[in-house]
Amino acid sequence: MAKAPKKSSPASSAGKVPKKGGAVVAQESGSRNAPIINIGIERQDRAAIAEGLSRVLADTYTLYLTTHNFHWNVTGPHFNSLHAMFMGQYTELWGATDVLAERIRALGHYAPGSYAEFSKIATVPDVPQNPPKAMEMVRILVKGHETVSRIAREFIPVAEEAGDDPTADMLTARCTVHDQTAWMLRSLLED
Repeated sequence: MAKAPKKSSPASSAGKVPKKGGAVVAQESGSRNAPIINIGIERQDRAAIAEGLSRVLADTYTLYLTTHNFHWNVTGPHFNSLHAMFMGQYTELWGATDVLAERIRALGHYAPGSYAEFSKIATVPDVPQNPPKAMEMVRILVKGHETVSRIAREFIPVAEEAGDDPTADMLTARCTVHDQTAWMLRSLLED
């Protein structure tokens, strides 16, 4: 999927980077003595990409918590199948959070990692306080996966414009997982 980088810098389109509530989410790491990062992506582009990845990370983590909660609290005639399905889904989401956070670090920024930070930038709503019925859990997870897919898809062009193929590929892979999971969950809701 390697493409020749464009001459114009996506930093000029950094204003187009979707944000939630104008919160700054990508904080550059390092100190004055830290080595300069020279991976072929401009500093301002790395910041814009890290900001997008931070949003995807926050939404992925929120969806992970919701899915794990539903795994613990599902009841009803479909308990066994949903309990096992949710376990597979939260396990996959857990692995994705690590990959996303480590890409943010590779770009030279700190990854958000607190509930306070995630709550400021996540689009996926927090898990309901009282566990819903099983099929409502499925509906909530469908919406969550669709949301994360949309957010990830917004940042693919930002990464591509900067010539950051690893991030663009990773976000494309995340969209594939979320789209497929949403489809499988939606199938449970059909008559």
